[in-house]
This record gives sequence, C-alpha cells and structure tokens, in this order.
Amino acid sequence: MQFLFLRAMKPHVIFLLTSMILFTVGCEGDDHDHDEHTDADGFILEDGSGTEVYREFEGAVEGAVNLSVGDTLELSVHFLDHDGNEIEHEEEEKDELSVSENDSNVAVVEIEEHEEEHHEMAIHVIGVNVGSTSFKLQLMHDGHADYTSTNNVALIVN
Repeated sequence: MQFLFLRAMKPHVIFLLTSMILFTVGCEGDDHDHDEHTDADGFILEDGSGTEVYREFEGAVEGAVNLSVGDTLELSVHFLDHDGNEIEHEEEEKDELSVSENDSNVAVVEIEEHEEEHHEMAIHVIGVNVGSTSFKLQLMHDGHADYTSTNNVALIVN
C-alpha cells in the first residue's frame, strides 16, 4: 500500500521540481537586464507649453484630452514613480509607447517616432469627428508591457 502511494506521488514531485528549476534559471542565459524595467505607478500627458492635460496616478484620474476637429495635439508622456515624481527616461533605454482601444473615427492617436536629438516620449492626437473616445496607454519593453494605464484616457473632440 505504501509503495502505491509513493509511485503515485513520483510524477507530481518530478513535475514540481522541474517547474521550480525552469522558473529559477529561466532568465539566466538571456542578455536582458531586468534592472532596466520601468516601475511606474502612473503617467502624465503635457501639451507643448508644459501644461498638464491628463494625469493617472495609482488608478486616480484627473483631466481629459480635448481638441477640435482637424486639430493635431502633441502630448509628451511622462511616467511617475510610487511617490508621484517623474521617472527620468534614459536615452539608451529601449522602451516604447503603445496605444490601443481607440476609435479612430473620432480621433487618431499616434506614437511619435524617436529622433536622435529628441528622445522624449510623445503622442499625436488628431481630431477626426465630433464625439468622444478613449485609449489605453502602455509602456513596452522587450515585447511586454512594463506599465499599462489602469483607466482609458478620455478623449473629447469638439
């Protein structure tokens, strides 16, 4: 009876040990530096004059993006740490922005391409038709999101 119990447990123990080994050494051989991840708790969107248009911090939201049909609004994106302070973006970091869940019939939201002398993260919002929509913002790093907005960013086109 005792041997049947041990024999039944053997496959489960082997699976558990194999899983633990794979989990602990899974990232050992890659060239990915895990210290490069951005640990953000929110972000702000600022217009060209430096005025804060939208803020999300620890799930709380202030503001909305407003523009008129035919207008293009450039907004810089600044991520916030756990104290609400801006996280400095290093030039050698390979982080990219991603936008999703947007109704392009109301407004188009585009990611600004990085230029050598201009490394700030930014988006362009183009008013297409009167209405409201929203979008989700993500900070991508090596194919996965280091940060995803808790709420969709409200966008109103007049």
